[in-house]
Amino acid sequence: MSLLPHQLELLSPARDADIGIEAINHGADAVYIGGPAFGARAGAGNDMQGLERLIRHAHRFGSRIFITLNTILRDDELEAARRMAWQVYEAGADALIIQDMGLLELDLPPIQLHASTQTDIRTPEKARFLQDAGLSQIVLARELTVQQIAAVRAATDPSRCTIEFFIHGALCVAYSGQCYISHAHTGRSANRGDCSQACRLPYQVLDDAGRFVAHDKHVLSMKDNNQSDNLRVLIDAGVRSFKIEGRYKDMAYVKNITAHYRRLLDEIVEEREGGAAPLARASSGTTRFFFTPDPEQNFNREFTDYFVNGRQQDIGAFDTPKNPGRAIGWVTQTGPNWFELETADHAAVLHNGDGLCYYDLQRELVGVAINRAEAVGKPGAGKWRVFPKDPMEGFKDLRRGTELNRNRDMDWVRMLDKKSSERRIGLWAHLAETPKGFALTLTDEDGFVGAADIALPHEAASDAAQAEASLREQLGRFGNTVFELIDLQLALSQPWFVPASQLNALRREAVEALESARAAGFQRLPRAQPVEPPAPYPEDSLSYLANVFNQKAHDFYARHGVKVIDAAYESQEEEGEVSLMITKHCVRFSLSLCPKQAKGVIGVKGTIKAEPLHLVNGKEKLTLRFDCKPCEMHVVGRMKRSVLQQQRKEMEAVPMQFYRTRPVPGIGH
Repeated sequence: MSLLPHQLELLSPARDADIGIEAINHGADAVYIGGPAFGARAGAGNDMQGLERLIRHAHRFGSRIFITLNTILRDDELEAARRMAWQVYEAGADALIIQDMGLLELDLPPIQLHASTQTDIRTPEKARFLQDAGLSQIVLARELTVQQIAAVRAATDPSRCTIEFFIHGALCVAYSGQCYISHAHTGRSANRGDCSQACRLPYQVLDDAGRFVAHDKHVLSMKDNNQSDNLRVLIDAGVRSFKIEGRYKDMAYVKNITAHYRRLLDEIVEEREGGAAPLARASSGTTRFFFTPDPEQNFNREFTDYFVNGRQQDIGAFDTPKNPGRAIGWVTQTGPNWFELETADHAAVLHNGDGLCYYDLQRELVGVAINRAEAVGKPGAGKWRVFPKDPMEGFKDLRRGTELNRNRDMDWVRMLDKKSSERRIGLWAHLAETPKGFALTLTDEDGFVGAADIALPHEAASDAAQAEASLREQLGRFGNTVFELIDLQLALSQPWFVPASQLNALRREAVEALESARAAGFQRLPRAQPVEPPAPYPEDSLSYLANVFNQKAHDFYARHGVKVIDAAYESQEEEGEVSLMITKHCVRFSLSLCPKQAKGVIGVKGTIKAEPLHLVNGKEKLTLRFDCKPCEMHVVGRMKRSVLQQQRKEMEAVPMQFYRTRPVPGIGH
C-alpha cells in the first residue's frame, strides 16, 4: 500500500529540480515532476541528473518523488516511454503517474503506478476498476462533492489504493482528459501535454436566435481552486493525498502554497493527536518558515472551492483570466506622468516594481507597473505618488476615484527570493564513556540509529561546569545537517575534558552513520499487482472519449472485456461535430438562466428551457448543449480542416503509428 490509512500526504508540484527541492524544504511529503519526456506539461521536462539530485534530497526526509508520464502515446512512442520508466526507476523515483493504459501492457519496472487526473475518475466503479488494474493511488476529478468522494472511498480498499484530491491551483473547466478544443482548433492536444487554453479566451455568448446573452466574457474561465477550509471534511471523506496544482508555476508559488497547506495539515494532525483516528505526516521532520504563508500573494483568479460543497453560482473568472490582486486603495488625482493614490490601510507601503491594476469601464483589467513610488505628506498618511513604467495616456479610464488593486508586491517577492524555510529531523543524542574513550549514539524521530566512538584518554576537567557546557555545545551543533537536537544525555561518571575538535569529529561521524542508516532503511513503494482474472471494465464500449491512441491501450481494454473501442480524438476519425469538452460548469447556471433555478418563479411557467447557446471568438464558433439530468454541459464543435491536413502532411514526412479503426485517407493504416 502507498500510505497507511492515518497518514496524510502533501503533494507539491515542481517545474524543475530546484523548485522540487524547495517544495521538500517547505514541507512537501511528495513532489510530482516531469521526466525527460511524455509529461502532460510539454514545457516542463527534466533531465536525469536534476531528477537524481531531487530524489536524493527528498529521500533524506522520507519524502517521495512521483514522475509524470501522463500523456497518451502513439505506438511508435511506447518503447521510448518504457525505457524512460526504467531510467527514472533506476534513478530512485517512487512512482509513475500515468494516463495511457497501454503502458500497463509493457515490461515496466516494479515501480508504483498512480492514475493521473487525465484518467477522469468520477465514479466509484471507475475508481474500483483502476485499483483492481494495479493503480495504487488515484486522483479524483476536481468536480466531485464530499459525498461523491466518500462513495469512492467506500468502493475501494484503503490498504490497496490511496485517494488523492486537488486542493489548490488553476482549474481546468473540463473534466480532465475530456477536452479536445485545443486539438480541434490548433492541432495541439491537451492529452499530449500541449493545451492552447481556449478556455481562457473571451467569448460572445449568443442564444439560438443569435441574440447576445453576454459580451466578451471569459465564460469558460474558472476561478482558482482553494480547499483551505475543507481539509477536515476531505480527510473524513477518505482523501489521504492533498495535491497542489502547478507544474508551470514559479519557485515563489511553490514555496508559499506548500507552506500554507503544511501549516494547515500540521494543525489538523496536532488537534487529532490521541483521538480515535490519529493522523500523521507521510514524511519526516519539522518545517519552520521565515515568513507567513499567504495564498493571496501569488497569481490567482480569485478563489473557489468549486463543487466540494455542491454547485456554487460564483465559480467563474468571467471578467478576466488575469490576476486581479487585492484591493489597496483609490486614485485621488492624476498628473502628466504620475497619479496619486490613498491606501485603504495607511500602513500599506508601495515599492518600486510593484504591480497595480484596475478595471476600466468595460470591466477589462488594466495593469500598471510602478517605476517609482514616493510617499506624500505626513508619514503614515497612506498617500503615495506613483510614476508608472508606461505613459499615462495609455491607461484608459484611470481617473480620480478609480479603485486600485495590487497584484505584485516586491517586498513579498524579494522575501521569497531568500531562504524562507528550514526542515529538520529531530534526534536524541547519548554520549557515554567507554574503556578506551567515548561513544556517541544518535537516534532520530523515526527510530534510525547512528553511532560513532573515539579512542581518547579520560582526562578530568579542571572546571566541571565548563566542561559539561562545552560537551553540550559541541554535540548540539547540527546546523549544517538535516537534523536538530531534541535532547542530549551525558552518561558519564564525571564531566571529562574532551577537545572541541574531537567532539566535532565524533558528531560528524555519528551523523554520517545516521544518514547511512536512514538511506539503507528507506523503503520503496511496492508495485500493486492487478487482480486475476482481469477485472471487467465498467462499460463494454468506449468512444473517442476514452483516449485510446495505441494498440496496447486497445489490447488492455479488450483484455478487460470491452467489445467496441473507438480511436482517440487525436487519431482524427471524428471529423464531424462532437463534444469537444465535457464540463460540470454550466454557463446557463452561472448566468442565472438555468431551468432548475427558474422552477417556482412566478410568471416563468416552464418558458426557460436548456436550449443551446453559442460561443463566438473571432472566427471560432462553439455550441453549448446542456445535459440537465447529470447537470453537465457539452461544448460542441468540429475539427478544423487545416488540422486534419497538417497531420496528414506530418505523417508523410515522419513515420507515425497510432491506433485507428480505419485507414488514414490516402496514407493507409
